[in-house]
Amino acid sequence: MSKEHTPLNPNATDAEWPVEGVEEEMDDEIDTAAELHRLAAHHFAAAAKYHLLAATADDEGDNEANARYAHLAYRHQLNGTQYAEIAVMDNESLEEDEGV
Repeated sequence: MSKEHTPLNPNATDAEWPVEGVEEEMDDEIDTAAELHRLAAHHFAAAAKYHLLAATADDEGDNEANARYAHLAYRHQLNGTQYAEIAVMDNESLEEDEGV
């Protein structure tokens, strides 16, 4: 993917991320696996956004921006993975299916 195909705005706010409704849930207590999955999706989408921005920065030779966006992408990936793991561990229907 070349830099002209990067569909993201580096100045986009969290409200412009592709997973709607997540911002409101982040302030409240997480009650369901569905909310955890939404938060995971939110962070994975953010990670993808920042990876694309890092790629664009690399194409342009901007090492500082590349490093900054790569760091943000990695942090969001870690958060997304954490929420996804908690969602799976908290999924009681899986335990019922396995007879645990």
